[in-house]
Amino acid sequence: MVAKNRKQPGKSPATQADRDRSPLLSPPGKSTARRPGREGKAFNGSHPNGLSGIGHKLGLSPPAVARLGLTLLLAALTGYLHWHHLSQLFENDRHFSHLSNLEKEMAFRTEMGLYYSYYKAIIEAPTFLDGLHMVMNDRLTEYPLVINTLKRFNLYPEVVLASWYRMYTGVMGYFGIPTKMCWSINRGEGLTPVDSCEGMGDPAYFYVSCVFLLNGVMMSLFFIYGAYLSGSRLGGVVTTMCFFFNHGESTRVMWTPPLRESFAYPFLVLQMLLLTYILRTRTPSRTAMVALGVSNLCFMLPWQFAQFVLLTQVASLFASYILGYLGAAKMQSILVTHMITLGVCFVLMFGNSMLLTSFYASSLVSIWAIIALRDRFAQVFKPGIVTWVMQGLAWVGSTVLLKFMLSTILCASDDAHISALIKSKFTSYKDFHTLMYTCAAEFDFIELETPVRYLKTLLLPINMLVVALIAWKTIQDIVRFLRDGGKSDDVDEAAGSEVVGNGELVYHSLQLVAFTVLAVLIMRLKLFLTPHMCIMASLICSKQLFGWIGEKLKHQAAVFAVIAIMAVQGVANLQAQWAIIGEFSNLPQEELLDWIQDNTRPDSVFAGAMPTMASVKLSTGRPIVNHPHYEDAGLRERTKLVYSMYSRMSGETVKRNLMKLGVDFFVLEDSWCTRRTRPGCSMPEIWDIEDPENVGKTPLCTHMSRSSRPHFATVFSNDIYKVLKVPKATKDLR
Repeated sequence: MVAKNRKQPGKSPATQADRDRSPLLSPPGKSTARRPGREGKAFNGSHPNGLSGIGHKLGLSPPAVARLGLTLLLAALTGYLHWHHLSQLFENDRHFSHLSNLEKEMAFRTEMGLYYSYYKAIIEAPTFLDGLHMVMNDRLTEYPLVINTLKRFNLYPEVVLASWYRMYTGVMGYFGIPTKMCWSINRGEGLTPVDSCEGMGDPAYFYVSCVFLLNGVMMSLFFIYGAYLSGSRLGGVVTTMCFFFNHGESTRVMWTPPLRESFAYPFLVLQMLLLTYILRTRTPSRTAMVALGVSNLCFMLPWQFAQFVLLTQVASLFASYILGYLGAAKMQSILVTHMITLGVCFVLMFGNSMLLTSFYASSLVSIWAIIALRDRFAQVFKPGIVTWVMQGLAWVGSTVLLKFMLSTILCASDDAHISALIKSKFTSYKDFHTLMYTCAAEFDFIELETPVRYLKTLLLPINMLVVALIAWKTIQDIVRFLRDGGKSDDVDEAAGSEVVGNGELVYHSLQLVAFTVLAVLIMRLKLFLTPHMCIMASLICSKQLFGWIGEKLKHQAAVFAVIAIMAVQGVANLQAQWAIIGEFSNLPQEELLDWIQDNTRPDSVFAGAMPTMASVKLSTGRPIVNHPHYEDAGLRERTKLVYSMYSRMSGETVKRNLMKLGVDFFVLEDSWCTRRTRPGCSMPEIWDIEDPENVGKTPLCTHMSRSSRPHFATVFSNDIYKVLKVPKATKDLR
């Protein structure tokens, strides 16, 4: 394996005075002392360096510096373990170090291959700027259109990694330092040997190594997050142990490194850690708000789905504000940060309209208006439940209205499939595009086995207990508030009548509920739910919630007992992951790609199943007309035309569809004609919804698998793939 340098985790999140001293720096428990406003002179004598220097600047005592150092050391250790775990799982599953360049590219299927193709394009271009120009004026992905893929596909991770790779190989080449080792691999079974390279100088190796390194840093942040939220380093241990014990439910980065979540999610962890610090601080500094905005931006830029996650965050914060746990001034500061971030992201995404027409953008404006009109609400309604309900209804109504107004004004329909997908979850509504999503298991409702797995590792019972305790404290606060006639005894003038004590806990509970709803509706989104459950599990170490257990040693003994019980199933889960041993091989696709490379012109246009088209573009550089990034309205309609090959329409109709798109070759896969994940989910059955007049006829793809004449000509065939030549004009086949 390639040796990698371990990154140090980020800054300690708390460096200023606030109502609760950072649990990373001091033992859990309440402290009435306030730190100096800037730098306390806690040291004298010789000039400090290292951690002592940091402590000197922060005004920390030597014991506090030692505690901070121990926390960062443990965080770095957990990050290293996660990086090693991911790297080993990926290597065990694919034997990646022994694959040829083509096999490595084929291992990146579906969207992964599409994203990786732009990284490859930039590193193979004569200069970095030439490569950047190519991806911003792409003529291969949606032939014959020229598209800015930075605007469409959230490709900033590939741009950054490609620039790093070019700098790394350039510097190493300048000094004559080798960056990879290559050898010939004998594949046996009469197959030709292939050349395989391992090391950071190999483009694919560099790419996945950076992804795993980033997700190692994410685990360091998880440790810090759990420790900070719970007030105990033991809370950080609980969080990371829960993550490892439920690793298969928490992430899929070890199987799918190039997916957008692999780059974006670590920044969401950082963003939520900073948000927790801001919620816990009476008057957060401008530096903290800027850091929140930067982490927000780094989360939004790589992933088109980030706006939906941030919508749940803003909704959870607004609910905390309504209940009095978040002051108006602080809430507005957070909203302004989100708005600025959204604006910057809109600019960097070259005016991607999905950002402005999202429910997230409309929600920011709606909440801002409601807070600005809070005095008007107070005049019309008495403080209490009625006011809360009216604010909630005003938020929902104004958000939905504003969203559809903006969509109409900007003529944006790219996210229409999201509304249709949600509608299909609660009604009998279905169309071609919703079925393309819901027939995939990851977009279906959460499977029943998932909560069972949570039960076996105690993750679900612990979260239910923690949320129940927070809910009980919240109900007590609400009852006290209503009994006092809407007046709080603890008023923070600067924050705007903020109830102190449980604010960040209420937010995290509401965020957990939001993630639960998302995961129940779309199973793929349990990748938000499970890690957040791991964060919430750290609160079993919180004296604020579990001080009733007794003294510190008794409390810690109870936590260790819980960890021991969790470990029974958790270790079994890890052993099951470690037992996954495989070796990637896809000879039929390798034959297809080699044939395309050797027997078609560089400008030949291809169409077919979305996953295969990504591989065709990546490995052969041929133009394609459809691809797996399904978030664009125009692309969805193109794909629908291409997939008419799997309908019951006539061959003449399908041929005209392909000719209209300028297709030269269609890659036919029999499995797409016969595969059926469940009743109603084979491609011909999906087409029956759109094309009821042909129901009952034999699918065209079945006819094509037998004979492609008279409409097409078969030019290549193996056990999986058949390449059909599409005529340029009807007379070509007559």
